[in-house]
Amino acid sequence: MYSVTVRDHFMVAHSFKGEVFGPAQKLHGATFIVDVEFRRQKVDADGIVVDIGRAAGALKTIVAGLNCRNLDEDPLFKGHNTTTEFLARVVFDRMVAAIRRGDLGQASAIESLRVTLHESHVASATYDDRITDAFLRWALPHSS
Repeated sequence: MYSVTVRDHFMVAHSFKGEVFGPAQKLHGATFIVDVEFRRQKVDADGIVVDIGRAAGALKTIVAGLNCRNLDEDPLFKGHNTTTEFLARVVFDRMVAAIRRGDLGQASAIESLRVTLHESHVASATYDDRITDAFLRWALPHSS
C-alpha cells in the first residue's frame, strides 16, 4: 500500500455537553494540526498516489471552513459535541467529497483515507476508513 500525507492546521472555539468533559463544558479554544493520508495499492501512470499540491489545496479549503469559528454556532453541528474524534470524521467526509468533485485531479483510485487531528503534542484522534459510496453527513458546506 502506498500513501501520501498532507498537513494543515485550524483553530476553533467550542464547548461540550456532559459531565465527562469537566471544564471543557465551558466555551474554550482549540488548535488542531490535521494530517490527511491518502492510500492506494498502486501508484498511477505518473508514479504518484495523489497530486500533493492539489491534496494540500483541498485540505486548505476544508480547514478554512472550520478555522477561527465558534463551532457551537454552526447549525450543521447542532446537538453534537465537536470532539477531536468528531472533527476528524468531518474532515474525512469533506475530503472524500473533494475527491468526488474532482478537486484532486485524477484521484479516483484512492482507496482509503486516514485523518488525524493532533490536539496537542501528546494527544490525537483519527478517523480511518475506505472510501465508499456511503452517505457523507458532514461533506457540505465546506467553507464559511
